Amino acid sequence: MGVDGLCRLIEANSQIYQDVCFKDSRLVIDGSNLCYWLYFGSGLDQNHGGEYAAFEDLIGKFVKALKDCRIEPYVVLDGGTDITDKKLDTLRSRAEDRIRRAQAAALGGRGSILPPLAKQVFKQTLARLEVPVAQCFGEADREIAALASEWKCPVLSNDSDFYIFDLPAGLLPTPHFQWKAGGRSIIRCKSYTTSSFCTLFNIQPQVLPVFAALAGNDYVKLQEVRLSSCWASSAPAGSGSAGRLKELLVWLKSFQRPREAVEAALRLMGDLSRQREAEVLQGLSLGTEEYQLPPSSLRWFFTDGTAPPLLPEAVGLVPDWARLPLTQGRLTRDMLDVLLLKRVRLGVMVDHGSLPSAYLTSRPLRQVMYGLLLGGGRRLRVEESDREGLRLGSCMVRPALRGVAKQLKLDSLDKAAHSLRLRVFLEALGVKPTRLSGLPPHLHLPVAVTCYWMWEASPPPDRSLLQALMLGLVTGETQRVSAGSSALRSTRKHCERKPHLGVAHAYNQWQACMKDSIHLNQLLGCPLPEPHIAWLYQGPLVHQLVHTLRKRTKPELLLPKKSTSMKLFRALLTAVPRRRPQETTASSAVGKRRKPPQQLQPLEDLTASLQRLFLPDEEEDEEEDEEELKARALSAAIAEEDPGWDLVSVRTRFRAKDRGHRPKNPELASKKEHREWS
Repeated sequence: MGVDGLCRLIEANSQIYQDVCFKDSRLVIDGSNLCYWLYFGSGLDQNHGGEYAAFEDLIGKFVKALKDCRIEPYVVLDGGTDITDKKLDTLRSRAEDRIRRAQAAALGGRGSILPPLAKQVFKQTLARLEVPVAQCFGEADREIAALASEWKCPVLSNDSDFYIFDLPAGLLPTPHFQWKAGGRSIIRCKSYTTSSFCTLFNIQPQVLPVFAALAGNDYVKLQEVRLSSCWASSAPAGSGSAGRLKELLVWLKSFQRPREAVEAALRLMGDLSRQREAEVLQGLSLGTEEYQLPPSSLRWFFTDGTAPPLLPEAVGLVPDWARLPLTQGRLTRDMLDVLLLKRVRLGVMVDHGSLPSAYLTSRPLRQVMYGLLLGGGRRLRVEESDREGLRLGSCMVRPALRGVAKQLKLDSLDKAAHSLRLRVFLEALGVKPTRLSGLPPHLHLPVAVTCYWMWEASPPPDRSLLQALMLGLVTGETQRVSAGSSALRSTRKHCERKPHLGVAHAYNQWQACMKDSIHLNQLLGCPLPEPHIAWLYQGPLVHQLVHTLRKRTKPELLLPKKSTSMKLFRALLTAVPRRRPQETTASSAVGKRRKPPQQLQPLEDLTASLQRLFLPDEEEDEEEDEEELKARALSAAIAEEDPGWDLVSVRTRFRAKDRGHRPKNPELASKKEHREWS
């Protein structure tokens, strides 16, 4: 759940910590926290789409530092969204904040936006290094704490919830974990225990969960009943949330048992109806129970590979064959959200807010995944939360289940023939198998994705974008097999922090296509070999290559003549035509935007659709005109720098996007159907 201001309060009272020299121990690691901490603490690129090879190298160094000290890491990752929706408001608020930070980064600032493929690189690298990894079916915090409690080993994280869990071996906060100080067989760090916290603030340990629930509870929004005013009013001016927490701790000193504190808090709320009082009491009770640890469900997975049981609400919805690959992190956690909630939260990329979301390009690929998961029911929809301008919007998306994909059933998907699964995957991308012949197998998926991107991105990528992307891929291949030596003769290492908006948007679309293709390939049991993701894209390098190529530099001049790198570059360019070949039909290319022939609509539905399409109300017209002007102005500004930028495509896509999110009535769906590709 998280306790706002708690980390700041503890850092302001650093005597709580104990200095330790850590070695010879198991260590349970909050994987999501570690991924963000390593990437953001390293100075790696955030504004040009990421530096994945450098991130992979950093992860390797971190793991080596642990093993040099005989520390056994066990990494636990978050799974699907909590089905109770108690964190829905929190998640929405965080997403909206990320959208604002992404806009700042697009203008040259620092937004701390994790690149789109960073989590895939993180999981893939840990698997290659044989680090035990578990992906939970739900949130990971309680599972991490329960496992560490049973093993009596510490937790590595900086999540404020771990300051509340009673961990026998304590918490090692990531900011104080000095793993880079090499040359010793120990890692110097600081250790936190709840006993030291309770001693400092003179409260009973059993009251600590009540403190967390009163300070910030996802079950009940206590600010709605103005509970906090009784202690916030006495906090020093300007002390913020940390000062409010300190006053709350002073108030809690007099209570010996949790129930006493909860009842006293209820009395401070004033006159409440019986129903409202019962709701608040239940919320506080559930909030405190979150910190009571159940038996670990991951212990046997880490010791003998046994997948944990599904959550009760997932039984019957998630096939049994998927339990183990989900726990191993070989299937995306989005699968759980689709099956249990019929919702998906898409990520946030560094992109200008006036441009459409890059995830629109890869939506047809997700529709195929939704179809495989949910079937092809006519009324089925998946709600996608995505960026609309500078706000968070949502759209209802229809699963797609056509062609040979209809032969696959979720319950037996793992037993389907390889040839059938491969055909489904390539048809989703609209790529013929012959197009991949002659290429190294591990490059089949990146090439197929790049074909799809060239045909479906809006505006269509110009040749310099494709050439730079392929040069970057060739360089990654060379560095992967040659211990870091570059295929390029010379490249400038400096890259401006502010990305070129058109270039960034184009490569954001490519990364969205790559991410969703990897997820679809995993769901289908990897009919194409999973690529070494870290070497596929290096943001600053590829952006700089675009700049170089647009100065009329020929790409062949950047590679050694008659080299393996030159041959691979030419083979890649040949495999990726700029336009969709004529032999690829609309029925076989699920990703095509043009709809195939459908049954005629009922007359009343068609009439309503025509009315919605041709008779919009004045308010909607004004909104669309305003957004049209914004998109036109931005696209014109980009076109001055980028001759390949397609003004009309961006403007048209933007207007279609703006219209598509408004309707709420599925029976009058013409406007939404512009976005609900079938």
